[in-house]
Amino acid sequence: MAKFRVMPHGRLQEWVAEEKGYFADEGLDYEFVRADASAFFAQPTVSTTDQAPVEVKRGAFEHMESGRACEISSACHWAVNMAAHGQSGRMWGHAYSVTPSGIWVAPESDIKEPEQLAGVPVAVGYHSGSHFSAIQALEQFLPKDQINLQFVGGPQDRCQLSLDRRVQAANVFGTPGYVLEQQGFRKVVDTGFMIGFLINGDATDDQLWAYFNALQRAQREIDVAKELYQHYFLDELPEKFHQYFDYRKAGVGERLVFEPYTQETFERTHRWMVEWGIFGEDQVGTATYADAVHA
Repeated sequence: MAKFRVMPHGRLQEWVAEEKGYFADEGLDYEFVRADASAFFAQPTVSTTDQAPVEVKRGAFEHMESGRACEISSACHWAVNMAAHGQSGRMWGHAYSVTPSGIWVAPESDIKEPEQLAGVPVAVGYHSGSHFSAIQALEQFLPKDQINLQFVGGPQDRCQLSLDRRVQAANVFGTPGYVLEQQGFRKVVDTGFMIGFLINGDATDDQLWAYFNALQRAQREIDVAKELYQHYFLDELPEKFHQYFDYRKAGVGERLVFEPYTQETFERTHRWMVEWGIFGEDQVGTATYADAVHA
């Protein structure tokens, strides 16, 4: 049986499962592989502080569409849903996670209410969780023509651009969001969202269930004693951010939910993306729930 390759998502659960030996207990022969950030976003968006951020029209969906060298990986449920619709892998239908996220502004910003974001560029990652969750949150407050998204790359890019005051507002999730919070940035609106799992390669059912059984044990362990494991956030965060971040003050990031990603959710999510015209016609897949989801 081939080794089960896992692409971590900047969360604690995989690292806890490894430390505690939960993967080994399940008999899983595995290895962690890292995503190439340049493959996600095509070009760097943060260089010198005297230039405008570069627009990047590539994100998590495009990375999954081009193929990931692993058996299991994660991204926002919208992107995984669309990738599975297009048969760029299958979606795991027995669990998902929820990540804390928000649209952040600098402490000195005059923006205090979501309505004040009308026409204001909000930095997000193209076809990634921050893109979809910004729309879903802001459509409660603003008409479509007043939602102005600025595509600038990944969450760490958006964190750095925010710290440098090079963007007015940014939708940032996970550990980079904790960095901004600890630096006094203000969350104008919560954008917490679901993250899904994409199955690639030749993963067997035994391997998949072993992986998720181990993660479930890890989730329970984190719930009991998160303070023992939050230091792993430093391994997922570039060293340049360490001076701004005290992991002891942070939350736990993604929380795994072992509930089904139902057919109704699958179809409703896809319908919402189509109605908003977020993807081109050539990207909107037609696979059914039975074909696209391991349920």
